Amino acid sequence: MDSELLTDQTDVCTRTRIAQTAERLFRQLGYQKTTVADIAKELRMSPANVYRFYESKKAINEAVAERLMREVEAAIQAIAERDAPASARLREIARTMAGMNAALYTGELRMHEMVEVALSESWHVVKGHIERKSAVFERVIADGIAAGEFTIPDASLGARCAQIALLRFFHPRMLVECAGETVPSLDQQVDFVLAALGAAPPRLTRAET
Repeated sequence: MDSELLTDQTDVCTRTRIAQTAERLFRQLGYQKTTVADIAKELRMSPANVYRFYESKKAINEAVAERLMREVEAAIQAIAERDAPASARLREIARTMAGMNAALYTGELRMHEMVEVALSESWHVVKGHIERKSAVFERVIADGIAAGEFTIPDASLGARCAQIALLRFFHPRMLVECAGETVPSLDQQVDFVLAALGAAPPRLTRAET
C-alpha cells in the first residue's frame, strides 16, 4: 500500500480519536472546563500534537458537533427512504429528531453547553446541518405532492414552513427552555403541519365515531 495513503489513513484515525476523546470529556467535565491539555493527556500525546490535527479547541468542538448532527441526519434520511406514505414518514422524522435532540440536549446539559458554543461561534457547521435536514424534509414533502397526498404547490417552501412550525421540538435552546411545556404536543403540532401541507384528515373507524 502507498505510504502516503497509509499516512492519510493514520491521520484520519488520529483526528477521529481526538474528536471522540473530546466528546467524552465534554460529557464528563463540560465544554468550558475541558482543555486541549486534558484531551492530549487522555490520548497520551502532547498538546502540540493535538494542534497538528486541530488548530484550536473550537475546531475540535466543530468536529464533535458535526458528528452528532450527522447521526441525526442519517436517522431521518433512513426514514425518508422508506416505502410509506409521506405523512407517516414526516411524523416519524419529527418524532425521531425530537427524541434524539431531547436525549442529547436536555438529558445531557453539558453537551447542551457545547452545542450553544457551536451555535454562536461555528455557524457554518450548523448551517450545513440545517441545509441537509431541509433537503430531507423537502424530499418527503415532494413525494407527498407527487402522490397527491399534499396539496401545497411548493415542496421547498413547505419544508421550510414545516421546520419552523416544529422548531420548539428540534432546536437545542428551545428544547431546554420549553422542557416543561406540554401543549401542543409534538403529535398535535405535526397534525397542524400536515393540515397546512394539505393532507386529508385521517378517517375515523366506526369504533372511533
